[in-house]
Amino acid sequence: MENQEALQKMLTEPVGPLILKNAIPTIITMMVTAIYNTADTFFVSQLGTSASGAVGVIFSLMFLMQAVAFTIGMGSGSITSRALGKEDFSKANTICSTAILTAFSVGVIFTVVGTIFRRSIVLHLGSTPTILPYAMDYAKYILFGAPFIITSFAMNNLLRFQGRAAVSMIGMISGGILNMILDPLFIFVFKLGISGAAIATLISQIVSFSILLSMFIRKKSLAELALRHISKNPRTYGDIITTGLPSFFRQGMGALSGIFLNKQAARYGAVTLSLAATSVLAADAAVAGMAITNRVDKLLLSIAIGLGQGFQPVCGINYGAGRPERVKQAYSFLVKVSASVMTLSALGVFIFAPQIVRLFRDDDAVVAVGALALRMQSAVMPFHSLIFGTNMLLQVAGEKKSATFLSSMRQGLLFIPCIFILPHVVKSFGAEAILGVQMTQMVCDFLSALFAVPFTVRFFKKLLI
Repeated sequence: MENQEALQKMLTEPVGPLILKNAIPTIITMMVTAIYNTADTFFVSQLGTSASGAVGVIFSLMFLMQAVAFTIGMGSGSITSRALGKEDFSKANTICSTAILTAFSVGVIFTVVGTIFRRSIVLHLGSTPTILPYAMDYAKYILFGAPFIITSFAMNNLLRFQGRAAVSMIGMISGGILNMILDPLFIFVFKLGISGAAIATLISQIVSFSILLSMFIRKKSLAELALRHISKNPRTYGDIITTGLPSFFRQGMGALSGIFLNKQAARYGAVTLSLAATSVLAADAAVAGMAITNRVDKLLLSIAIGLGQGFQPVCGINYGAGRPERVKQAYSFLVKVSASVMTLSALGVFIFAPQIVRLFRDDDAVVAVGALALRMQSAVMPFHSLIFGTNMLLQVAGEKKSATFLSSMRQGLLFIPCIFILPHVVKSFGAEAILGVQMTQMVCDFLSALFAVPFTVRFFKKLLI
């Protein structure tokens, strides 16, 4: 009875309040997650510039874990929301149970393979020789927690797509708050250094995992988790993965882009920065500056992503129920609200960029790199309403090819060539090559928003015929 009432609300209540009702706990979850990631950077940065750079290096590894988690979670969540819209509870149960088992199994593979090849992985992620010892220590515990990290993000997405954002918020926030408490305790009181930050993250992820799993066990989910529902049909797994591919490309390309960003920042930072004593320290400062920029950027983007994730269950269930006008209303509301919020956020960041970077690391070389990059990225933040809004719309509607292509743009198809080309372009105009690294994300965000427009127009023309 409770499930039926929840579905009816998604189909009949005004879309604006529905999106906000789902988005507020999601935004809080995203913000807390981003804040505790930022807290890691803040506390570790007190250990030195090389330690700060290590967080940026391992961030690419965690981004890859999230890519897998979001592929499974958003792929299964999208299918589940459409199945619930059609009141096909059997399919929803199968997808949900299959996805959770798959997520944990993939996490175990991550742990085993990652532990065996840890040094090689860290080097390929863009570590410099002086960053390497810190990155190795940090990666050890993060890899051990892979099954819990991947499954937590997958379960969080499954709950969200069912309109259970408030329930999923409890698990994610509990882990995030615990992480922020344990960070300074383990790093400074127990004197565990960067390993302490990684252990704090590991413990917090296990706590989040346990709480989220209990939500399914306690029947707080519209879809049921049970061993008997786990599919033996390969097509079920294929459907989950292909539907979630846009998320994989969005997050996976982000991980790959992060690797190239670290390498290019180290390369041109060593040449350009004159404030550091040696080229090695200059390289570390450039990596640290870009790492801080990306953490602050992710913190702000969590607002746009949270709004988009509040939109997804409303869109998916109404799309599945054959109510196109409500889908259009929901998308319009999302873009307008998201653009307004991101504009206000961007103004504050643009004005106080140097002070924000210095909060993390009081190093002139780090601030020189990070502040300008942060200002550039804040200038295009309002465009994320189109980038994330359109991508989430297409993904939840099952437009796999279009959604995958668009999700590959911002931190993949555009970013990867730009991070190599732009340093040479700006150098040809007499500027320092590091400027090309700093401006890459800004250029890619603007172009990604332009690409999103024709996809949006085409989708709604087709939908409203």
